[in-house]
Amino acid sequence: MKYAAIHADATDELMRWHRAAEHSAWRNLSEVRQLFPDADQYKSLLIFNIRRNYYRLIVKVDYRARLLMVKEFLTHDEYMRGEWKKWAL
Repeated sequence: MKYAAIHADATDELMRWHRAAEHSAWRNLSEVRQLFPDADQYKSLLIFNIRRNYYRLIVKVDYRARLLMVKEFLTHDEYMRGEWKKWAL
């Protein structure tokens, strides 16, 4: 995962997320929260807190097709600007 190489302080959590997402077939937010209790959803986007809210992993989800697409990895300040909402449907 490219973000792990850039943000060494988040590598462990990003790799944990990647392994979990790779082996899951989530059908809804409730199932996502079984592994990631603080995950949130905004329209078609899942938001994962990494390093306790210091970073946010923004992932586009299509539950029916069982697809996940990582859109961005943001600091808290970048996340608060709200530009990531452009990927939501």
